[in-house]
Amino acid sequence: MSSPSRPPSYLAVLRTPQACRAFGAALLGRLSYGTVFLSLMLALTAATGSYAVAGGVMALFGLTSSLLSPLRAGLIDRYGSRRALPPMVVLYALLLTCLAAATWRPGTSGTLLAALAVAAGACTPPLGPVMRALWSDLLPDRRLLQRAYSLDSVAEELLFVTGPLLAGLLTVFATPAAGVALSAVLVLTGTFAFVSSPAVRTAWASHTGTPYGGPRTGPASAASASASRWRRMRDTAGLGRPVAVSAAVGLCLGALNLLVVVFAERHHQAAAVAWVEAALAAGSAVGGLAYGAVSWRISGHVRLPVLATALGLTLAATGLSPNLYVLVAMVGVAGLFVAPALTTAYLLADESAAPHNRTRAGAWVNTAFNTGASSGTATIGLLVGGLPLALCFVIAAVPPLLAAATVPVRSRRPATTPASSRRAGGTGHEPPVKR
Repeated sequence: MSSPSRPPSYLAVLRTPQACRAFGAALLGRLSYGTVFLSLMLALTAATGSYAVAGGVMALFGLTSSLLSPLRAGLIDRYGSRRALPPMVVLYALLLTCLAAATWRPGTSGTLLAALAVAAGACTPPLGPVMRALWSDLLPDRRLLQRAYSLDSVAEELLFVTGPLLAGLLTVFATPAAGVALSAVLVLTGTFAFVSSPAVRTAWASHTGTPYGGPRTGPASAASASASRWRRMRDTAGLGRPVAVSAAVGLCLGALNLLVVVFAERHHQAAAVAWVEAALAAGSAVGGLAYGAVSWRISGHVRLPVLATALGLTLAATGLSPNLYVLVAMVGVAGLFVAPALTTAYLLADESAAPHNRTRAGAWVNTAFNTGASSGTATIGLLVGGLPLALCFVIAAVPPLLAAATVPVRSRRPATTPASSRRAGGTGHEPPVKR
């Protein structure tokens, strides 16, 4: 245990009983999300010979996976990870295997590939939200939970860097479809290792006897029903803030991905895009680890708009970069605020949710970010051909700045409040009061 004067370290998070095995298993399963998108895109292109068909199928896969994530998370909240995840992951892995087989050789119908992609996207197991909900079960100390969420965000960032590299190696030595098959193996192995871990078994046992999302046993009075409705309304209001900022961060990063490609091509250095992406990932990792190591005295409801503002202003200034070296540096600086903003959004979503809705709350933050990223890329693609590039960077910076300006800032309990007080019957915070 750490003393109050000495904040707990990341090592204290990893030393939490039963945490390492569950975290490692979840990361193994989530690595498949880093390999599947590039592998599937390359496999679809090779199989159909059409970028338009491949792009359309990938859009269907991504949208189905993102938009249905809260629904799948709700099933996990209701039935528990040990009951809901296995059938979900078996179906998902089976459909990925079918996609790998269908794209192994050219000539497969685009309609069949689209149907398989939609079905696979509908079954994608939400391992990120599930792991974050488990962190909340394992760590009653809010300071430790902040570090766990920061560590989780940084690890996820690194997975989306190493995953495409692994997919690229498979493409060189085998075929893109092999990367799709590997993604199926990774998610299947990681998920079953996760649900069989002692931490998940303990969490399941602690919830046994109380349906995750169903009605509580015993007669329900009108007063308790009214209180339940009030809690749901309050939780929804609290969840709206982190979801809005997460969507805004996704919008600006989705736009940034295309803008750096255009910037590099106009400077005749298209290969430098990889360095820009690496700078963003490195900045996010450094920012996330540094942010998680600080015991903040300022409420997350105050920190979230500040981080969104910092990200927006840095991104707006990035468009003024005179060359790629400055662009790489500026993108690295912008990355410093990405993981902290998402970590804070996840923490606030966890605080706002009732214990039996934590997975779904985290999934909404995920869905907002992923949908925002796709929308940002599509929107800026319509503008970049007819507007100055520097102005496009400013436009990309508008969503986080707008979200920061419109998200109401309210004082909440200190971040060191034990999460166990929420699980004892509260919803995560007291009734809204100006302080």
